[in-house]
Amino acid sequence: MLDDNCLFCKIIEGVIPSTKVYEDEYCYAFNDINPQAPVHVIVVPKTHIASALEINDSNSLYVAKCFEAVKKIADSLGLEGFRVINNCGEDGGQTVMHLHFHILGGKKLSEKIV
Repeated sequence: MLDDNCLFCKIIEGVIPSTKVYEDEYCYAFNDINPQAPVHVIVVPKTHIASALEINDSNSLYVAKCFEAVKKIADSLGLEGFRVINNCGEDGGQTVMHLHFHILGGKKLSEKIV
């Protein structure tokens, strides 16, 4: 189920344009419009889950499928090393309240995250 008021749900539905990198029945991935690395892809489940705090037995399959997609995306982009980040909640830096994972790569990344 998607949320009509959610930015990422609107991207999944095609209401807001994006540069699609990957899509299957469980997840959608697109290039970040403000990349923090040469490769910066956002992977979102195709159901509205606000954050990692809302993952449960009824929606965890979508999360697993997102991580399966991360591998496929990394392979398709030729990434040998990369970082996967999830910001959870406002204090964790989450700005869009739809669970999403950032794939960052395309260069040697620093060991420091903050």
